[in-house]
Amino acid sequence: MWKEKQLHLPLQRTAQKPTKMNDNNAQLNESFRDKVATVDEKGKRIWVYPQKPQGKFYNARTWLSIVYFILFFTLPFIKVNGHPLFLINVIERRFILFGQIFWPQDFFIFGLGMVLFVVFVALFTVVFGRLFCGWICPQTIFMEMVFRKIEYFIEGNAAEQKILAKAQWNTDKIFKKSAKWISFWALSFLISNTFLAYVIGIDELRKVVVDPLNKHVGGFAAILIFTTVFFFVFAWMREQVCTTICPYGRLQGVLLDRNSIVVAYDHERGEQRGKFNKKETRTIGDCIDCHQCVKVCPTGIDIRNGTQLECINCTACIDACNKMMEAVNLPTGLIRYASEANISDKKKTTFTGRMKAYSAVMAVLLIAESFLLVSRTDVGITILRTPGQLYQKQPNHQLSNLYNYKLLNKTYQEMNLHFEPENFKGRIELVGEKNLKVPKGGDLTGSLFVYMDSTDIRHTETDIKIGVWQDGKKIKIVNTSFLGPFTEY
Repeated sequence: MWKEKQLHLPLQRTAQKPTKMNDNNAQLNESFRDKVATVDEKGKRIWVYPQKPQGKFYNARTWLSIVYFILFFTLPFIKVNGHPLFLINVIERRFILFGQIFWPQDFFIFGLGMVLFVVFVALFTVVFGRLFCGWICPQTIFMEMVFRKIEYFIEGNAAEQKILAKAQWNTDKIFKKSAKWISFWALSFLISNTFLAYVIGIDELRKVVVDPLNKHVGGFAAILIFTTVFFFVFAWMREQVCTTICPYGRLQGVLLDRNSIVVAYDHERGEQRGKFNKKETRTIGDCIDCHQCVKVCPTGIDIRNGTQLECINCTACIDACNKMMEAVNLPTGLIRYASEANISDKKKTTFTGRMKAYSAVMAVLLIAESFLLVSRTDVGITILRTPGQLYQKQPNHQLSNLYNYKLLNKTYQEMNLHFEPENFKGRIELVGEKNLKVPKGGDLTGSLFVYMDSTDIRHTETDIKIGVWQDGKKIKIVNTSFLGPFTEY
């Protein structure tokens, strides 16, 4: 029965009648699959007060979070040649990654990058489950490694937090709650400012903070909105973000299989459960039914029930279980990173056909993305014949076509460009311009005439090439067409 239950996917919640494991064991009730762990039968939220984890996985996550915070709070201040290292300016549609500026014309690179990211998430989940959620996701890192620790410091451990929540509003409760909420708000304010620095840049953020309020009403409004959202998420929504808002948990139902490595309870070794008695020889499973794995879970589930959409693979239950196993002199690893095949079939993790298929798609997309990044030029050039314009007859048996051009400078230096004919005899004249000076990080638009001898025109449309030169170096060739009269020879 247990093996069959383990194969239920997170969204397949089917109620079953309680079944007795044996005469000495409690009934195993599968009704947990009928509802989210943090909501009762009436739809009311069950507030989670997890115990503070302790163990090697929690320590590893703490060190990883320290590195994460250093990067998150310092990257907006790092500049390359006076410009941000990272900037995601959605408003102006300007993105800077590792000092390289990307414009709307480069959006297809980002589009492919997003597809690559989705495929990577799928592949990663197929192999390693929700490892991302427990170790890298900003929601988990900030909630468990910052806000939750502040809560432990101010309100005490889980038992003390429960008592405080049920207590009357006295001086002690008002002081502790106020101190926690003020701390949460201040931290949310810091996070929102940092987040905004990634959007508008640290220099613009400094102006918003330093200049008078009436000069940056929109900026202050954005800071206030972001601060309120972050405060609401970490003070009230908490695990609800993972269980009810984020779609990633529900994707487990189609991404996980028996070979996916997740935080799993070894039911083969742990069942049947029973309290530990040091005076007797243990003849049942190693699970001593201490519920420590449940008490430390930040989403309030019992990992012994199998894979569930609420599980974020944070490893808190692994640390708690290992600690108890060591205390009763039983082998650790009753809860560990493992797959269903590892546990039920005693098989090692294998690279399945599904994993190979995802990897192949991933490799193709990586090659394509790499090619686009390498072949990307520092200047975007568009030359198109002016719509609705026919050819014009000029003196000396010449014909002309009018074109519109747009030049986009993707660098931080001003560019001096000029056009020259490539595959035709003729000349190019700018309209109203003598020199093409494209400002750094900006664009330049205008019109030009292309002149050709009528004797060189053999077709109604003639393919021509225009060379774009910068400081004596040809940087690009633009293909267009020249419109002329049809002449039979």
